[in-house]
Amino acid sequence: MAKRKRLTPANPVYLDDTPAPVAGMFTRPAPIADVARAASSTAAFEELADTLTRARTEGRMVLDLPLDALDIGYLVRDRVVAEDSEMDSLRASLLARGQQTPVEVADLGGGRYGLISGWRRCQALLQLADETGEDRFTRVLALLRRPDQASDAYLAMVEENEIRVGLSYYERARIVLKSVEQGVFASRKAALQQLFHAASRAKRSKIGSFLGIVEALDGTLRFPQALAERAGLSLSRALEDDPALAARLQQALTAAAPQTPEAEQAVVQAVLDPRDEAPAPLAAPPPAASRPTAPPATESPESRTVPAVPPAPQDDTEEIIPDLWLHRHGNGALTLSGPALTPELRQALIQWLRQ
Repeated sequence: MAKRKRLTPANPVYLDDTPAPVAGMFTRPAPIADVARAASSTAAFEELADTLTRARTEGRMVLDLPLDALDIGYLVRDRVVAEDSEMDSLRASLLARGQQTPVEVADLGGGRYGLISGWRRCQALLQLADETGEDRFTRVLALLRRPDQASDAYLAMVEENEIRVGLSYYERARIVLKSVEQGVFASRKAALQQLFHAASRAKRSKIGSFLGIVEALDGTLRFPQALAERAGLSLSRALEDDPALAARLQQALTAAAPQTPEAEQAVVQAVLDPRDEAPAPLAAPPPAASRPTAPPATESPESRTVPAVPPAPQDDTEEIIPDLWLHRHGNGALTLSGPALTPELRQALIQWLRQ
């Protein structure tokens, strides 16, 4: 019987597909691979840098800026004053949770930025920085805007405040007037239509009515934001009808120096509707000679009757309408008296004399 031949394991060298190195051949990847890899990395970096640059300039990237790098007075603010209660709430929120909503800024160059919207947030951060001394309140989160024109910046500010806190009619009219004064808009009409394009025509008309008040009393009124719509429209009409009214209001407000909105409105109302300085002549009773005399003490109750017919007028007294007499005094004064002199008639007479 034939012997079986025992098989030995295969030589691993024979199974290796990698060719044995040959003298003179490269043992590292070809240089073209390095070039391709470097080109790919450079392209990816450039794409990332371009994406970040576009996100920043298009306002899609939140910037962390030093608060002192912002020009808070970049625009004439539409908010005349911030209510203490509103600022207290805002400071409490910033203290507890930090800044949640970025402000909007424009790049002024040289590391400076002009504030477009977020004035209240910046004021609150400044106050907290002074009160606490914490570094976190010395920086502000911001979105970069690129308004092509100043009008776009003003529009952004107005829209932000209209949506968030609302503006009084005085504040709306003030920003219209100031934007025209700075040459942002060619006319008041253009400023009204562009800044408040989303408002109704009636609302724009009311804002326009307040322009005369801003023009006459800006800087004199201490609490202009408290001027209600109806009171403001009445004041606007009065200023149009009486060109000298503005000077009288300025003088009265300066002299009174009111400390509250209510006191200021009282001063304005007093100038608009002054009380009769000499009420006695209009409300005076008939002349002494024509007054009924008091009955004697011994007179019986039955005899205490008031004459149904007024006494006959004197020579210098004229009955101009039934139950209304006009008495001419020697000094030129005139006195009206009689049952027909009602409060309504007195008020109508006063209004007629003013006109």
